[in-house]
Amino acid sequence: MYWKPEVYRIENAESVFSPGLLIFRDLVEQNLVEMVRIAGGPERLRPHCKTHKTQEVVKIALRLGVTRHKCATIAEAEMLADVGVQDILIAYQMVGPNLQRLVRLAQKYPDVELATLVDHPQAVTQLSRAIQESGDPGVSIRVLVDLNSGMNRTGISIGPRAIELYEMIYSSDALKIGGLHWYDGQHRQCDLAERTGAVNAGWDQLIRFRDQLLLSGLPVPCIVAAGTGSFPVLADHGEPNLELSPGTTVYHDDDMATRFPEMKFQPALAILTRVVSCNRANELTLDVGHKACAADQPAGQRLAFPELSSVKELTHSEEHLVIHTPDANQFKIGDHLIAFPRHACPTSAVYQAAHVIVGGNVAEQWEIVGRDRVLTI
Repeated sequence: MYWKPEVYRIENAESVFSPGLLIFRDLVEQNLVEMVRIAGGPERLRPHCKTHKTQEVVKIALRLGVTRHKCATIAEAEMLADVGVQDILIAYQMVGPNLQRLVRLAQKYPDVELATLVDHPQAVTQLSRAIQESGDPGVSIRVLVDLNSGMNRTGISIGPRAIELYEMIYSSDALKIGGLHWYDGQHRQCDLAERTGAVNAGWDQLIRFRDQLLLSGLPVPCIVAAGTGSFPVLADHGEPNLELSPGTTVYHDDDMATRFPEMKFQPALAILTRVVSCNRANELTLDVGHKACAADQPAGQRLAFPELSSVKELTHSEEHLVIHTPDANQFKIGDHLIAFPRHACPTSAVYQAAHVIVGGNVAEQWEIVGRDRVLTI
């Protein structure tokens, strides 16, 4: 169990409005150091900022030598560029007005190496047209082919059509070929041997495809790959052009801690919640409604309270969470509890800012800049 009272103590909890987002800064840095260790060096990491969405976490990563970063939105890319990241992959296929926004992003940050994904010829055509219509010869964007790893969310299946798509990008006057993108986040098996086998089976398929491209005379500058579950498995491969792109590990939520006990990360994101009602035996009503935490998890499985001996979530509404616990009689109105989200990434986006805990005290606040869809572009 990851719960350690001395690690998660807050001496001045009365200064935190509830529900309030908490970031334990020392644990964030420890997790980033562990990510670098697993990857085999900072140059092999391209962490996904969708988890934290904060400039301060990026600054810690940059200090550790992690210069390549990944994101999901143009606003997140702008946040990364503003803090000094020089190599940014927007791991999302641009459509509609976002094509023009991507061009404007490249124009605003001409010294930043920008990349994006495509999985369809129409996306290549539209992106090429947006760059050409800008009339700016300085706009340079790398494009990676997004391959379907079996997750069946985005990506083109490995085969002749994927080769044709890759050739289309390579022959484009407006685009630069960037390589391959392989997100295998579906591998969440708790059994490490089972997960390792599934991850490696996909990896073998990917490498055979990469080799086929090389034999055809097509360059493959890099492979960007890995979800949280596959990150340590793929890190063991000696592929020199591999960039590993986990995201959740920087905060390591309760779901990841439960599924992957072999990983040496520590949950670094939590919510401070308070008791707002306690009139029924063995029940507490807390102020952490589903407006205050990610509601993408099934009802009854959205938060963990490891300082309690046992918990059952009874009802979860906009502003309230009612829990059943045999420890209820130990709490009174206004007492606080620390709750760990099952899914950290969307939970961090709920809040405008987080209280940063250092040495057991609230030391500062970090703005969640990347939660907005638009910054200036």
